[in-house]
Amino acid sequence: MAARSRYDGLDVATVVVGDGTGGVREVRYLRRRPAPRPATPLARHRVVPGDRLDLLSARYLGDPTAWWRIADAGGALDPDELVAEQSEGRVLIVPVPEV
Repeated sequence: MAARSRYDGLDVATVVVGDGTGGVREVRYLRRRPAPRPATPLARHRVVPGDRLDLLSARYLGDPTAWWRIADAGGALDPDELVAEQSEGRVLIVPVPEV
């Protein structure tokens, strides 16, 4: 089944830290996610006013929660920048979902 989250399948790690009162506590976190592989394009979309990543992923991928796939394919640290007003005319890669 295709991943539903960009964090799907990551290992959970634990570190013990001081709790500020002389005790300790365990903090669980997800290990660092590897950089995504170059995406195989399903489609190319030219950004127009009013575009949103959730709407684009619903249109092309059939799942509005898969917007992170488009963000990863675009190398976005801030996904909103991909469809911001200043990005009008930019071409986004909509990747083929991995299975």
